[in-house]
Amino acid sequence: MAGSASKSFTLILLAISFYFNSSSAARATPQSSIEFIRTSCSTTIYPELCYTSLSIHSSTIQTSPKLLANAALNVTLSSAKSTSAKMSSLSRSHGLKPREVSAMKDCVEELRDAVYELKKSIDEMSHAKKSNFRVMISDVQTWVSAALTDESTCTDGFEGDAMNGTLKTAVRGRIVQTAQLTSNALALINNYAFRHG
Repeated sequence: MAGSASKSFTLILLAISFYFNSSSAARATPQSSIEFIRTSCSTTIYPELCYTSLSIHSSTIQTSPKLLANAALNVTLSSAKSTSAKMSSLSRSHGLKPREVSAMKDCVEELRDAVYELKKSIDEMSHAKKSNFRVMISDVQTWVSAALTDESTCTDGFEGDAMNGTLKTAVRGRIVQTAQLTSNALALINNYAFRHG
C-alpha cells in the first residue's frame, strides 16, 4: 500500500510539474513576442511600418500568426477609417476646384469600400474553423486585396498637374500609409495561411 501511495504521489507531482511548465511555456515572454513581430514583419514590403504599428500590441499578439494577422487587420482598419474621415472633411473644404471635389468624393467612396472589406475580413477571421480554413483565408485574401486596390484607385484621381499640390500631398500621404499597412496585413495573412498549412 505504501508503494502505491508513493507512486500516486509521484504521478501527482509529475502532473503538477507538467501543468506549470506547459502553461508557462504557452505564455510568450514580452521579448519573444517582440522578436516574433520583428521577424514576421521582416517578410513584408514595409517592415519598419509593420513593426512600429504592431509592436505596441505585442502582449495581445504573443507569438501567434493568427493574432498577428488580426492585429494587422485592425490597425489597417483604424487607419482606413481615420483616412476616410479626413478625406470626407477635406472634400468639404472651400476653394476646391470641381475636379478636386469630384476626386475627393471618389476617394471617400473607395475608402468606404476598403473599410467595408477590411471589416468583412476581420469578421471572417474571427469565425475561422479548421473545416473551412482554406475558404475563409481565400475570402480574406480577396477582400484585403480589394481594399488595397480601392486605396490605390483613390490616389488615381489626383494625378496630373491640374490638381492643387497641397491637397495632392495631403491625400497621398494619408492614402499611401493606409495602403502600406494594408499591404503588410495581406503579407501577414499570407504568412498565417502558409504556416497553417
